[in-house]
Amino acid sequence: MAYVIGVDVGGTFTDAVLDDGNGMVVAGKAPSTPPDYSGGVMDVLETLAEQLGQSVEEMLANTHHIAHGTTSSLNALVMNKVPDIGFITTKGHRDSIYIMNVEGRYLGRAPEELQDPIGQSKSHGLVRKRHAMEVTERVDRDGRVVVPLNEDEVREAVRTLVADGITAIAVSLLWSFRNDAHEKRIREIAHEVDPTLFVAISSEVSPRIREFARNATTIMSTQIGPGLRDYLGELEGKLREKKLAGPLLVMQSNGGAVAAAEAPGNAISTVGSVLTGGVVGAVSLGQQLGHRNIIATDAGGTTFLAGLVVDGEPVRSSNTIINHHPINVPTLEVHAIGSGGGAIAWIDAGGNLQIGPHSAQAVPGPACYGAGGTEPTNTDANLVLGIIPERGLLGGRRALDVSLAREAIRVRIAEPLGLSIEDAAAAIYEVQNAQTGDLLRKTVVEAGHDPRDFIVYAFGGSGPAHCGLYAQEIGATDVVVPLGQVASAFSAYGLASSDIVLAKEMSDPAALPLDPQRVQQNFEQLEEQVRAMLDRQGLNFSSIEIEREIDMRYSMQLAEVATPIPGGDLTAQDLAEASDRFEAKYADLYGAGSGFREAGIQAITYRVRGTGVLPFSPTLPPMERAASADASEALTGTRKVCLGATRGYVDTDIYDYTKLRAGHVLRGPAVIEVPTTTVVVPHDTTGTIDELGNLHIAVDRPAAIVTDPADALVRA
Repeated sequence: MAYVIGVDVGGTFTDAVLDDGNGMVVAGKAPSTPPDYSGGVMDVLETLAEQLGQSVEEMLANTHHIAHGTTSSLNALVMNKVPDIGFITTKGHRDSIYIMNVEGRYLGRAPEELQDPIGQSKSHGLVRKRHAMEVTERVDRDGRVVVPLNEDEVREAVRTLVADGITAIAVSLLWSFRNDAHEKRIREIAHEVDPTLFVAISSEVSPRIREFARNATTIMSTQIGPGLRDYLGELEGKLREKKLAGPLLVMQSNGGAVAAAEAPGNAISTVGSVLTGGVVGAVSLGQQLGHRNIIATDAGGTTFLAGLVVDGEPVRSSNTIINHHPINVPTLEVHAIGSGGGAIAWIDAGGNLQIGPHSAQAVPGPACYGAGGTEPTNTDANLVLGIIPERGLLGGRRALDVSLAREAIRVRIAEPLGLSIEDAAAAIYEVQNAQTGDLLRKTVVEAGHDPRDFIVYAFGGSGPAHCGLYAQEIGATDVVVPLGQVASAFSAYGLASSDIVLAKEMSDPAALPLDPQRVQQNFEQLEEQVRAMLDRQGLNFSSIEIEREIDMRYSMQLAEVATPIPGGDLTAQDLAEASDRFEAKYADLYGAGSGFREAGIQAITYRVRGTGVLPFSPTLPPMERAASADASEALTGTRKVCLGATRGYVDTDIYDYTKLRAGHVLRGPAVIEVPTTTVVVPHDTTGTIDELGNLHIAVDRPAAIVTDPADALVRA
């Protein structure tokens, strides 16, 4: 027997899912343990082992691999808790990271921020100026060495940085993506000066055209690389001590995993690892349920995340934005706001109620945890509203104090707004639903899709308490809450479901029509690199799948669109058809007629994605079927629950999920208590348990109105 384990390390909780490949799935949850998150990982593995009736050593000795997703890298960058590093670039180009191509003034900003230039912060420097060094060298646009590298200047720059306490250096030279010889030589010299230096080079981290984005990506990867190396090294050491047999894998932003030993070298690829786990899980579950258009929503303790699956495939992006800087990272496109269960409710200067983005996190946690937190959170409001049982979370293992929740809401929200504690809690609940609905609207509608064509998947510890209502905010009428053992650990299930996915890129700008031989050469070079990386993962794959694409754009425009390219030997006809696919995709994204073929089309960046398919594909086991639709055998009683100020507190049926079976039907309002989460079936909706134990929430359709007596006779 061999297990696969997915571990999702969040800011508040650490989740894990184990699959044995034969239909058994177990899940666990434990508080995260910042700043050393490895403690929470070991704790949650203990929880899994207890459920198996084994020791951790026995379980890990039979584990094929662990797929790990971490927020530590992303959190470090977002909060700017990164060490000082050095930066070496071509002479005359140091200030590109301070000028920021002007993009740093507006990228990632909300519209209201863009309208207030005086109030904008301009302090987005990535590297202290005294740590940004220039060296003499020059490669031209075709990769020819015009000016040789001055190695003496390199040695002097490295010695200066080391003397100032720098332990990591980012190297990004002009046109290095066309010829990487000078960058590699700088790394060799740096290690000659100090073998312990961590050195990242742009030709390996981000071999794409556009100087500022390449510099920023390489610098940020260098900032988090040593920390990720140390964390993964410590965690893997603990796992080996506990007899882990298989490799430790780390989830990447692109929806696939990579061996832990490889991750620090391209650390920036892991920044969205936890964010993508839920989308990968949604794809896997969607295949079982026959859903191809999915809005995947994940509300945990700290964040609310949303990603799209369109026609069975997750929506991808070739870049992202962190702290106003463009980052060249192929990623599953996931939108996030700080609006999880621990998001803090507060009153702004205008007297308006706001939720998040700050979170109480695991320490001190919501006020009701009794661990010193005094700020009211979504969790506190849900406790006051009766949604969460007073006996606590995790089946009572996490005790809650409703009096502390009420006091926090009274002091911070109710009295400032002149509301009762109950009305203030209801307001928090409704604002949370509205702002998460706004993010879904941005995710779906602004991408050109109709929400009514999608099924909403809702998971995470806090998401199921809100999903039935935030889905209605965008007009979606059907929601699936993955329950069973993966109820609030669905992102961890996604991690366990992931294969090894590696990507290599190179920019080779050229106008169409392209030379098929040159294109073929580029792809063969990238495929060779990808296959070599797959060989280094230390795993046996069921198969290897290779995908090719080129980022294309219209000349004189900036919007690039990733366009699929067929495998095998390419012909001029293949490339002409790819051009047609680019134009069709561009029209889908930006509107018919928005392109301008007469200006010409350019190929910018080549990309090869290799997927090593693992011999495990975790699936949710079927659930025992109920004798009838009547779910009263799972009814444990009623309690007063408020799902909004308009309806107020009403007697609400409370169900024990462990007693529900496939085919059971529940009328809203109802609350389903699951060991790791709480699910709300709102007013005017119906919940149904499917064959896999998932809950489907559907908005009740109004009864047909008969206006013709003849119709009435026919119906009779």
